[in-house]
Amino acid sequence: MIQGKSILMVIASKDFRDEELFDTKEVLERNGGKVTVASTTLDPITGMMGGTANADILLSDANAEDYDSVVFIGGFGAQQYFNDATAQGLAKSAAGSGKLVGAICIAPSILANAGLLDGKNATAWESEGSNLTRKGANYTGDPVTTDGDFVTGSGPTAAKDFGKALVEKLSAT
Repeated sequence: MIQGKSILMVIASKDFRDEELFDTKEVLERNGGKVTVASTTLDPITGMMGGTANADILLSDANAEDYDSVVFIGGFGAQQYFNDATAQGLAKSAAGSGKLVGAICIAPSILANAGLLDGKNATAWESEGSNLTRKGANYTGDPVTTDGDFVTGSGPTAAKDFGKALVEKLSAT
């Protein structure tokens, strides 16, 4: 159980991957986590599979210090954060404070581009494997990879296991 633990989930302003948000969020909440969703808009957001979500806060207002974990959700839209200073700053701040940082699907490239996966084992959607490797990560290709305070997932079919890995790490802190 992760009762009282707070998790910030970052989604794109359009085309997030539904399962990666909804399945992961469900696992976290079922285990007692308090999830806050952030994005660059507070308008309803449509996922790649047609589901809708609403951000609780704007990404620009998110502070890593307020959460036990920061998790970036993939889907085609997550490319908007690949070189986004605000998203990378949030990830760097969380990592620098020893917080649990997660990313799934293509979102691990946000962490890799921020220089956070250098020397780490990590996974991602196959198309991002070469980027992770170029940025110094050991790309595993596994469904879920945990290395220290980083948990990465490969995509929608790994969403529930990704959520379980986050719960396992948050339970240990």
